[in-house]
Amino acid sequence: MSENQTEKQILFLDPVCTHNIWGGVRLKEDFGYTAYGDDIGECWGISAHPNGDGTVRSGALSGKKLSEVWNEFPNLFGNLSCDRFPLLVKFIDAKEDLSIQVHPNDAYANLHEGGPFGKTECWYILDCPEDATLVIGHHAETKEALKTMISEGRWKELLREIPVKKGDFLQIDPGTIHAIKGGFLILETQQSSDLTYRVYDYDRLSNGRPRKLHVEKSIDVITVPAKPPEEILISTARMENADGEPLNQLRLLYTCAFYRIYKLKLKEEAHFLQRYPFLNMTVTEGAGTVNGYEVKKGDNFILPFAFGDVFLRGNMELIASTVNSDFRED
Repeated sequence: MSENQTEKQILFLDPVCTHNIWGGVRLKEDFGYTAYGDDIGECWGISAHPNGDGTVRSGALSGKKLSEVWNEFPNLFGNLSCDRFPLLVKFIDAKEDLSIQVHPNDAYANLHEGGPFGKTECWYILDCPEDATLVIGHHAETKEALKTMISEGRWKELLREIPVKKGDFLQIDPGTIHAIKGGFLILETQQSSDLTYRVYDYDRLSNGRPRKLHVEKSIDVITVPAKPPEEILISTARMENADGEPLNQLRLLYTCAFYRIYKLKLKEEAHFLQRYPFLNMTVTEGAGTVNGYEVKKGDNFILPFAFGDVFLRGNMELIASTVNSDFRED
């Protein structure tokens, strides 16, 4: 199969759904994902991770895992030097609270877990209760204070909660203690890693047993003192201009060493040039077409390198991501 046969194709992906003790039914009911059970906590929409490797559902590469496409057709991803697809995009439906947890960075993961990736992630809040809060950060001023409060179970004193609302964006760096609460629906973009350290799990049982905790490693990696909330949360109000939210353009929400995150709110028509090594796209609301292909809420796809002009029609919202590599932003 030649490069020309593949580089102009949109890679539509069939996702991988997971069962979680805190999961619910919204990913089935709101997004139409076909999964059994009432405990579907995550849908890995764009992933080449071994624990959830998505499958191309149409076109010349139909039936191939994303990891296979990455290995066999590096031209589709700008011939990046990374040895594996670097990002993972997932929906999270938290019917109940997730555990209090933290992620290591790449250096710690390589030293203690065999690498290669730690876990830097970010959240776009699709839905949440009114007057909602999330556990983000802590109140300990020193490592010794952190250790003492954890060992004594002084969770209310230790954990910091910040108010959030639908449409907010949060950057969760390694070392940030955090927890998603029940009632949240989130789109998460992250490094391609499934590495999580649980600090506390409310003494819940899974199959009759407590889930494994990673207290010592958590204490190792938790950043002290915690970053202030204003360096983590980008509120809806801060993202809007004087006339409200901009329409029909890729709008940069956040950039860091590992990814760039964009939002596109489409009303009727939009056009842009795909000039990134690749561009992940997820439809979070509505429906429409992309270069003539029908898409709807819950669809996940990749626009490969050298794809060229992208034409969108309809009324929908999309979150897009790519690696932070060299390209022209104008």
